[in-house]
Amino acid sequence: MKGYAFLSISIIGEIFATSMLKMSEGFTVLFPSVGVIIGYALSFYCLSLCLKTIPLSLAYAIWSGVGTALTALIGVLVWGELFNMLKLSGIILIIGGVVLLNLSDKPETAKELSN
Repeated sequence: MKGYAFLSISIIGEIFATSMLKMSEGFTVLFPSVGVIIGYALSFYCLSLCLKTIPLSLAYAIWSGVGTALTALIGVLVWGELFNMLKLSGIILIIGGVVLLNLSDKPETAKELSN
């Protein structure tokens, strides 16, 4: 359970850093630029800690998938980026992929699917 707590913090740090990246305007604005560095440092540190208990393939899939989906939603809600069925479909596919990777780590599920 501790691994998933670190993974959650890592995802939050990554989303924060990516949002600050947009606000930094190419690292020309100081405070968002510092936020990028702090957010990514926190994200990768916590990601490394979660890897003590969560397999790399699963942790990275969750980290990148959830981070991408939530960043897309923040883009729509905060910066008014376009939201259409194609973007929604992509988010759904990302979530589906994370679910499948999660299921594949359970030996009983993998055995059932292979029969």
